[in-house]
Amino acid sequence: MRQNWWKLLASILVLYSIIGGFLIPVPALPILHESIRNLFFHVPMWFAMLALYLISVIYSIKYLNTGNENDDLIAVESVNTGVFFCFCGLATGMLWANITWGAPWPNDPKLNSSAISTLMYLAYLVLRNSLDEEQKRAKISAIYNIFAFPVMIALLFILPRLTDSLHPGNGGNPGFSNLDLDYNMKWVLRPTFIGWILMGIWIMTIRYRIRLLENKKNTN
Repeated sequence: MRQNWWKLLASILVLYSIIGGFLIPVPALPILHESIRNLFFHVPMWFAMLALYLISVIYSIKYLNTGNENDDLIAVESVNTGVFFCFCGLATGMLWANITWGAPWPNDPKLNSSAISTLMYLAYLVLRNSLDEEQKRAKISAIYNIFAFPVMIALLFILPRLTDSLHPGNGGNPGFSNLDLDYNMKWVLRPTFIGWILMGIWIMTIRYRIRLLENKKNTN
């Protein structure tokens, strides 16, 4: 039980965020209205994705230093889980965009950059499946993964700020501030980030253990 406290915390925080996200009163803002509740779901998906991609990079670096197959497995399962949260972020973002901007995918630098980043990590998974020799596959994938992460950061957080963007906090468009988020929203939003990140790590560890069992079965 002591080793699983963080899983219990993840479950409580995610449940808290879902209940709070749907039930707490939100500010009556122009254009956004009740759609601002999507903030509790859309943004945490990207935070969880970024955390998992960062874990993947760390273990890719560890693999190149140690050659330990388990480090490579954690790296790839972190990406697999991160891609899942990426699609959740895209889906909730498209829903929000359709409500507030009138189209699920307007021509926006942030959206286009997120699409490129998604394709970049899907290419990582395709690369792994295209190589048969295990050590070669792990090394090439690790190198690709290490370089993909800073490129993704540039695409999502730097380039959209250099041009006009519909997204809050990008291209001169003001981000959410104290004028938009009241006291109740902040008390729900902040724990939400922790909850979904921990939930993502939990899912990744499950996938990792399944991969270990599959490898053990194949070697027997």
